[in-house]
Amino acid sequence: MALTTTPDKAALRQVYDLSLNELEVLCADWGEKSYRARQIFQWLYSRKVASFDAMSNLSQDFRHRLREYLDFTPLSTANKQTSNDGTVKYLFRLPDGREIESVLIPSETLNEKGEHKRRTICVSTQVGCPLDCKFCATAALKLKRNLSVAEIIAQVLTVQRETANRITNMVFMGMGEPMLNYDNVMKAVEIITHPEAQVLSPRRITLSTAGLVNGIKRMADERRPIKLAISLHALRDELRTQLMPINKKWNLRQLGEAIDYYYRKTRRAVTYEYILFKDLNDSYQDAVRLARMARRVPSKVNVIPFHSIEFTGRDGLSRQLQPTGSDDFHRFIAQLRSLDVTVMIRSSSGKDIQAACGQLALASRRVDG
Repeated sequence: MALTTTPDKAALRQVYDLSLNELEVLCADWGEKSYRARQIFQWLYSRKVASFDAMSNLSQDFRHRLREYLDFTPLSTANKQTSNDGTVKYLFRLPDGREIESVLIPSETLNEKGEHKRRTICVSTQVGCPLDCKFCATAALKLKRNLSVAEIIAQVLTVQRETANRITNMVFMGMGEPMLNYDNVMKAVEIITHPEAQVLSPRRITLSTAGLVNGIKRMADERRPIKLAISLHALRDELRTQLMPINKKWNLRQLGEAIDYYYRKTRRAVTYEYILFKDLNDSYQDAVRLARMARRVPSKVNVIPFHSIEFTGRDGLSRQLQPTGSDDFHRFIAQLRSLDVTVMIRSSSGKDIQAACGQLALASRRVDG
């Protein structure tokens, strides 16, 4: 029997939380044919509609019932900033009033039509982060909570609806540590990569972790088809622990063993992320150590410029960190390549709006007028 009054919005279940199978169960409970679930799923993800009213091949009564039981809006856009390089940063407000940021990054390279070859969305998985990495602005916020499946998915769909060209890639490199919200992250991946959804292919999705060994091994055991990136940044335990306190729990030896395990199970290459800090991790000896790690399994290294997080007001080591100078930056890359390491240089896209790597910290809460 349908509800006679609409329940409080906060009590409704988010439609983006539901897999296709769960939608089929819901429809069966309501006495609807299973194909109705596929229709809803296709409207949500293939056509990316913004309301149940837009689902025109469903009866008005059915759409009314969906509105009574399911919520469609797990986040709202509180602010939007566009960088000089075309990067767009979104400030999203969640139902409980908390906020997160997502970033749409167009590639620097263009195709034959003059369009960006890739448009990558950088997605958040937590409100804040508990890991306290000294180079990351998000650490200043501390952890408030994990994001729901719906809140993860809605970042992608909301940005896509506002973007003329299709999003081609997705990275879990926004606010939070994805492995600490593993179940919700992986369910979100399963939904958006479902053949009926036609949102993204698994090979276009990358999960970046600070090195949570249990999560890496679980990802390997489950044969997850998405890509794995390791936020590395130092190959000496003492320094890595200073930069990334998670290294106290899982040191470099344990991390290396987990990466070996991951490759044995999946036969997939990994990506290492390495921010260069002046006089800390940019020597020839550091390049040799990094090359040794990179050669353990097939891999590539993304070398990343350090982006200032002074705007967060963090003290201690965070305040002392400085970027490696341009000459030494390129010298380090040349050294890696001479050691047979595949190296990519991460761009500083969005730096002027605090949207570059490591800078997400809700710097702007004002809605542009």
